[in-house]
Amino acid sequence: MSEEINAIADRLAGLETLDDRIDEAFEAMRMLGFEALIYDYTPTPCDIGGQVEIPTLLKLRNVAGDMYDYWCNREYFRIDPVQRLAMQTSVPFFWNYDPDVETKISRFLTDDTKPVCDFLREHDMLAGITVPVHMPRGDYATVTGVRYGARRDFSRDAMRVIADFSLLAHVFHEAAYELFDDKVLNASGVRLTERERECLTYSSYGLSAKEISRIIDRSVPTVVMHLNSATRKLGAKNRTQAVVRATQCRLLSSVPAYKL
Repeated sequence: MSEEINAIADRLAGLETLDDRIDEAFEAMRMLGFEALIYDYTPTPCDIGGQVEIPTLLKLRNVAGDMYDYWCNREYFRIDPVQRLAMQTSVPFFWNYDPDVETKISRFLTDDTKPVCDFLREHDMLAGITVPVHMPRGDYATVTGVRYGARRDFSRDAMRVIADFSLLAHVFHEAAYELFDDKVLNASGVRLTERERECLTYSSYGLSAKEISRIIDRSVPTVVMHLNSATRKLGAKNRTQAVVRATQCRLLSSVPAYKL
């Protein structure tokens, strides 16, 4: 399979658009027996209050056309049992919505998640494999292959292909991620000036306004003004929370080494 994955990686690299790369990945996943593809990316998995964020990117292949509306606009994504499990693990897993089959998502099948279960059962999307992708800066994606119909024996098939599917999912995600634009990478829509980002970044190192002023050669009141402006734009209560939100939203900048 490694030679085939290398060939797929080469083909992905030769495609110029995100949708083309998704189509290529879907064709490869079909060779493993999957009939639909779901791919999502979220710059910030949870907000400050711990609520699951809606993804900035949700791509579907051979899936009911109204799924995007339900998962994003009606916010089913927040209560999706597969997503709840994926946020807690970095290990690929298979799932099954057959009520007589026990899988790792079974503990998430509650009254709260019933709307998701009803939708998937209505559309016959009963079984699949999901690969969580947790990135160093806290952003997050999942790659899911779906098989339609009742499949009580799906666990046997899943164990046979889960390693290959996981490798393919990671190769595909790396290829897709290269083409993400700012709209996908920054869910908040917040726009900070370069100086605000710079001051906030130094603040994330634990530096005071006085120390930052010396590094950037500006007055202390000017630094405080930039920090306060950034805090306000981020809707934060204080500077510490502003740093956390800026980190989650990928708004901190790369700043040169400093000497105290």
